[in-house]
Amino acid sequence: MTDLGGPGDQRVRGPGDGPEAVASQIADAVESLTALWSVAAQEASLRLSLHQLRALRTVQATPGLNLTALAEGLDIGLPTASRLCDRLAAAGLLERAPHPDTRREVQLRLTTHGRHVLGEVAGRRAQALATALAAMEPAERTALRRGLRGFLTARDKVVPGVDGIE
Repeated sequence: MTDLGGPGDQRVRGPGDGPEAVASQIADAVESLTALWSVAAQEASLRLSLHQLRALRTVQATPGLNLTALAEGLDIGLPTASRLCDRLAAAGLLERAPHPDTRREVQLRLTTHGRHVLGEVAGRRAQALATALAAMEPAERTALRRGLRGFLTARDKVVPGVDGIE
């Protein structure tokens, strides 16, 4: 696990542990968290790629969105989004339904199985994170929570309206 300045941290520091040095340490921690996140997702009963998970999470966040909106939200081409939805529908995770007002448009919705799989992945991720956090001292968890709140507040000032799904 990444050591963010503990006694065994041998990394070279910038002058005064400024933003650049802390950014490097956080980048290392994010890589570790990403690995933890990925492993937890791969341990679910149905293994899905990160693209598939992102697509399901996007549809979950905006039920009834169309294929074009999904492609834009995932920053992928329309043909790629269509194939992705084909695979998710074939796995029973996603359904396509005609739009009630526009016959040419299709709405995307999660199936019950799709909601169950996303719930399982979220539960496994939360458990993996809780296990890592349990190994920390209570004061470290409090400091982490406070630091994350400060980071989110600062981020919202610098880049307003940025909220990640995945």
